[in-house]
Amino acid sequence: MTSIRRRTLTLIIGLMLAGIAVISVLNLHDSNHEIAEVYDAQLAQNARLLQGVMRMPMASIEHADLYQAFNQALSEADPRVDGHPYETKIAFQVWNINDEVLVHTASAPSFSAPPRKPGFSDIVDLNNRHWRAFLLEDKQNKLRIWVGERDDVRSDLVDRIVRHTLWPNILGSLMLAAMIWLAIGWGLKPLVNMAATLRARHPGSLEPLQLTPLPTELEPMQAALNRMLAQIQEVMGRERRFIADAAHEMRTPLAVLRVHAQNLMEAGSEQERRASLEHLIAGVDRTSRLVNQLLTMARIEPQGRTQPPAPIDLAATVRESLVQLTPWLLSKDLELVFDVSDDIGLVRVDPAAIDIALNNLVTNAANFSPLHGLVTVRLSKKEIGYELSVEDEGPGIDEGDRDRLFERFYSRGNDQGAGLGLTIVQAIAHRYGGQVSLENRVPKGLRATLEIGRSDR
Repeated sequence: MTSIRRRTLTLIIGLMLAGIAVISVLNLHDSNHEIAEVYDAQLAQNARLLQGVMRMPMASIEHADLYQAFNQALSEADPRVDGHPYETKIAFQVWNINDEVLVHTASAPSFSAPPRKPGFSDIVDLNNRHWRAFLLEDKQNKLRIWVGERDDVRSDLVDRIVRHTLWPNILGSLMLAAMIWLAIGWGLKPLVNMAATLRARHPGSLEPLQLTPLPTELEPMQAALNRMLAQIQEVMGRERRFIADAAHEMRTPLAVLRVHAQNLMEAGSEQERRASLEHLIAGVDRTSRLVNQLLTMARIEPQGRTQPPAPIDLAATVRESLVQLTPWLLSKDLELVFDVSDDIGLVRVDPAAIDIALNNLVTNAANFSPLHGLVTVRLSKKEIGYELSVEDEGPGIDEGDRDRLFERFYSRGNDQGAGLGLTIVQAIAHRYGGQVSLENRVPKGLRATLEIGRSDR
C-alpha cells in the first residue's frame, strides 16, 4: 500500500497544481481582455490625435506640404537605429473623400479598397497579415482616419506575460511542494517514532506502551495496541497455566502407568498379570479423564470479549444432556429424576458449557451415591437468574473441605477423579455472572447448585 506521506503529498500537490492551473487560465483570459482593452483605447486615442492634426486651419497648399512632411518623416524612421521594433507593426492611413491616400506610414498595409465601416474591426491585408484596426470618419473635413496594429504585437506581449508568470509559478510550486513534503514529514514524526519504538521492543515484551508526548490522533492507536498486548498476555498466561498444570498432573499418572507396566512384565502368575493389567487399564482411564478435564478447563476459561451466544431453550438443553447420561447412571444402579419449572424460556448461554457443567455435577453425584440411590436434577427460574442443582444421597462434605473442593486437582474420596470437576463448573458459573454453591442435605446427601445470571429475552 502507498505510504501515508505519499498519498497525502500526492493529494495536496495535485490539488495545488490544479488550483494553479485554473488560476493561470483565468489570469491569461483576464490578461488578454485587459491588453485588448488598453490597446484598443490607444488605437482610438491615436486616431483622435491624428484627427486633431489634420483639422489644423491652413490653406490647401499648406495641407499638402504637411502631408508630404508627414510621409517623409515616417518613411525615414529606422527602428534598428533610434526606434522600437514594434514601430513597423503599428500603422495609420488617412484618405480623403475620393479615396486618395493623404498620409500613411511605411508599414501601413495595402488594401484593395479603403475600409468603410467605422469603429473597431479585425482585418486581413493583402499580405495575409492580421490587423486590429480602428476607423474614424471625419465628415466635417471629409477624411477617413485608419489606425491599425498587427495581432502579433499583442500575441507577443501575452506570450511574455505568460512566460514571466509561468516560470515563477513553476518554481514556486516546486518550492512549495518541498516545504509541504517537509511539513508532512514533521507532522508524521510521532507516528514514525511510535513505529521505531515498536521495532526496538524485545519480541517477548508485552508491556503497555507509554509514549509521551503523544498527539491526540495517536492516543486511540496506543490504547488499541495496549488492549491487544493485554489480550496476548492473557492468552499466553492461559497457555502457560495449561502447560504447567498438564506437566504437573501428568507426571504422576505416567509414573504409575510405568509401574503397572513393569509389574505386568514381572508377573509370575496369570492372576498377578490380570491384576496388573486391570490396574494399568484403570490408570489409562484416569489419565484420559485427566487430559479431557484439562482440555475442558482450557476451553472454558475466559477468552476475552466475544459475541454473545444465541438464545437457547435451557430446559431442552438440560433434558438432552440427561438423556445421554441416563444409560451410564442406570449401569451404576442409580435412578435419575429431572424437575423443571415451566417458565424457563430462552436463555443466552452456550449449550456446550451447560452440558459440561451438568456432566461434572452429575458425575460427582453418581460417584458418591450409594447403590440404588437417587440423583435429582432441578432447574428453576429465580429473580436474579436461573438455578441448576444436582442432589445425591451420598455422605455429603466436611465443612472444612468446602473451599478446597474448588481448587484445581484437589480430589476428596475419589482416587479416580482428576480434581477439576468443580473447578470447571465454577469457571462456567463465573463466565455467565453466577456462582456455584455446595450444601449438605438432611439427613444425608449433597446439593450442588449452579447459578446463572439472567440473560434471557
